Amino acid sequence: MQKITAIKHEEATGKAKELLDGVNAKLGFVPNMMATMASSTAVLEGYLNLSNALGHSLNAKLREQIALTVAEINGCQYCASAHSTIGKMVGLDAHSIEDARRASSHDAKTDAALKFAKALVISRGKVSESDFEAVKAAGFNEKEISEIVANVALNVFTNYFNETAKTVVDFPAVEFPLVSKAGA
Repeated sequence: MQKITAIKHEEATGKAKELLDGVNAKLGFVPNMMATMASSTAVLEGYLNLSNALGHSLNAKLREQIALTVAEINGCQYCASAHSTIGKMVGLDAHSIEDARRASSHDAKTDAALKFAKALVISRGKVSESDFEAVKAAGFNEKEISEIVANVALNVFTNYFNETAKTVVDFPAVEFPLVSKAGA
């Protein structure tokens, strides 16, 4: 049972209505996570602002793959389901989505980013020198590495929020966790 009440878009008022109207205009619907975040407009506005700010340097596919890696590590079915759906919308195939949930990719540069994201989550930001050098050697510059860190932080936030709220999954639910954790 959901622990934090989702604010129904049609019943929202004030700042919550303004923010949810913006989400609806952009996506064509209001995902349950954002409706739930609207219980605190500061939470929803902060999420939207950071999410929008990070939508420029790293491409949409990589951002979704990072989100999938983080969701799997943190055990967030809502985020794994949402980002599997969004991943398909930005051009990821089923194999790439499943690989991302295991922090891997057939593309060497993407693989390095996902391994770095995994190291960030597992080490709680205290990545080793070799983790940092590996992502740099794969071709990521300091700006991009900073944005990988920020995308991981954004996704840790949504994972923790959804797990705490017990947000009801309103995307096609994925099998969770992956049956085979090989490579995870």
